[in-house]
Amino acid sequence: MPQPSIQQRDAQPYLGIRESITMSSFDKVVERLDQLAIWMAAAGVEASGPQFIRYHVIDMDRELLVEAGAPVAEPVQGEGDVVAGVLPAGSYATVTHTGHPDELIGVTGDLLAWAERAGLDFDRWDDPRGDAWACRVESYLTDPDDEPDMTRWQTALYFRLADPPR
Repeated sequence: MPQPSIQQRDAQPYLGIRESITMSSFDKVVERLDQLAIWMAAAGVEASGPQFIRYHVIDMDRELLVEAGAPVAEPVQGEGDVVAGVLPAGSYATVTHTGHPDELIGVTGDLLAWAERAGLDFDRWDDPRGDAWACRVESYLTDPDDEPDMTRWQTALYFRLADPPR
């Protein structure tokens, strides 16, 4: 695994489509990325960076509350299923992975273990529906139309760290 790091990120407005899925229906959220891109093109809104999946609540045995999203330069109003949001500013544990998307579960586990060894706490809490995260994102840096070889795809993971106690 590439070496993780801590990165400061500014607040980032985005548009997204929220979906409740199971791990076996994960393709459903990937389809939402396509729907979001079509909606943005029809509305004349351009993404200011790569598309992402944001995990809000995770219960691997039951459901995941996730969002298919794309950053925008300025806040934009959504409509219908498309909602506006802001990825919060702060410190993030991050790593960029080059390889097949199926490897991301292992890369995520490695990032979480690295943070634990470093004594870092994530901005997360227990929720009756599962593990809730202030900001846990997989950002897809490779366009599949440009790179058909999935073993060469790049994905950035960035998970917001808890603010230090005052």
